[in-house]
Amino acid sequence: MAAQAPVLVLMGVAGTGKSTVAAMLAGRLGWTFEEGDDLHPEANVKKMASGDPLTDDDRWPWLDRIAEWIDERIAAGEPGIITCSALKRSYRDVLRRDAVTFVHFVGDRELILERMLRRQGHFMPTTLLDSQFATLEPLGEDEKAIEVAIDQTPQQQTAEITSRLRLLADY
Repeated sequence: MAAQAPVLVLMGVAGTGKSTVAAMLAGRLGWTFEEGDDLHPEANVKKMASGDPLTDDDRWPWLDRIAEWIDERIAAGEPGIITCSALKRSYRDVLRRDAVTFVHFVGDRELILERMLRRQGHFMPTTLLDSQFATLEPLGEDEKAIEVAIDQTPQQQTAEITSRLRLLADY
C-alpha cells in the first residue's frame, strides 16, 4: 500500500515567516499551498486589524475551514501545505490527522517583532504579538511535529524541512 500523501501545517506566532517558507516549499515540491489567513472569516480579520485578539470562539470556525482543506487533500491523495498559527494543543487537535505533520517556527520575540515591523500589507498589528505568545502552548511529545528556528534564511528553513521530513515532489 502506498504511503499517504503528507500535509504540512506550518505553525507558530505571527511574523515567523510561515507564509514565505510555505510558498517556497510548495514551489520546490510542486504541492498545493493554502494561506490559512485567507480562510479567516471577515469578522476575524476586522477584529485582529483593530488590535483585538481572537478568542477561542472566534477561532473554531476558522480551524474547521482549515481542517476541511486538509481533509480535501487527504481524500484526493494529494500532498499539501497550509499555514495556521495552531497556537494551542486544542487547535492542533482539530487539525491532527495521520497524514499531518506540524512544522513549528520558533524564535526570539524581538526578532519576530522586528520582522513584523518590516512587513507591509498584513492585517495583524504588532500589538497582538504578546497575546500570541501568551496563547502559544508547546508541542507535546505525542504530536507529530518538528521545530524550525527562524534565525535562518527562508532558503535554509526550506532545505531543513525537506531534509528532516524526507520530502519529495513524487506524491
